[in-house]
Amino acid sequence: MAALVSSARRGRTPARRRAVVRRTAGRSLTHLLLLGGGLLWLFPFLWMLGSSLKSADGFFSKGLNPFPDGINLSNYSSAWKGASFGTYFFNTLVVAGGSVVLTLFATSMAGYVLARTKFPGRKACLGLISVTLFLPHGYTIIPIFDIVRELHLLNTLWAVVIVQSSSGLVFATFLFMGYFSTMDREIEDAAKVDGASFHQTFWRVMLPLSGPMLATVGLFTCISAWNSFFIPLVFTLSTPELRTLPVGMYSFLGENSTDWTFLCAGSVISLVPIVVVFVLLQRYFVNGLAGAVKG
Repeated sequence: MAALVSSARRGRTPARRRAVVRRTAGRSLTHLLLLGGGLLWLFPFLWMLGSSLKSADGFFSKGLNPFPDGINLSNYSSAWKGASFGTYFFNTLVVAGGSVVLTLFATSMAGYVLARTKFPGRKACLGLISVTLFLPHGYTIIPIFDIVRELHLLNTLWAVVIVQSSSGLVFATFLFMGYFSTMDREIEDAAKVDGASFHQTFWRVMLPLSGPMLATVGLFTCISAWNSFFIPLVFTLSTPELRTLPVGMYSFLGENSTDWTFLCAGSVISLVPIVVVFVLLQRYFVNGLAGAVKG
């Protein structure tokens, strides 16, 4: 009997080894493919970073080689001052910051009301909001432009902030609605027992507990506003000093003889802040998105 068991074990060992080898080879191949795909995806960014440090002659002589001969930091100072990227950066910061504040203020309240209250016409309201989610900006920009003109806000950063924040209200409202729906109602009941009103419960209890969703919506809004091109272009067309970074980089191509090293430096300037924000908030971003999907 012992001989039979030993023979069976010896028969299984080569098969197990082959299975382990196949799994290891498969994982290694998968990792190599993912690594190659990641490097391919990162190459444009690495090339842009390397090109921002090249000289004007080195930019063309190096071609697609991302490694510069030397570090030329003067491209950044020239882009910041000479190409007005400092002004564009400040305008973009104002637009992104204002859009985040307005969006969080409006959508957190709307999402809480839709998630926690029942009122006549609630379903119709949700349906109407859902329909507006699929309206493209191109079809609504003319009436929005007329409204902004009647409010005497044309050629101001306020116009860009208001219109940009309104473009993401519906999506952000649904995110807050889903997140608040997952929160335990016993929290609100305890606040009511302590004498808190509906508004006090929201501002003092529910909103502080929605930190992950605040970070998620804020990150979405910040990225959208920072990279937005169409809305700032329309509302700052006749005022170059109010341009944001995307519009400023595009106009820089047409207004001057294109210096690609300056343009790469400006692209790095516009890209780094939003990457830093995402890295700092990615933990809250994942938690908030998971809670909204669960809701």
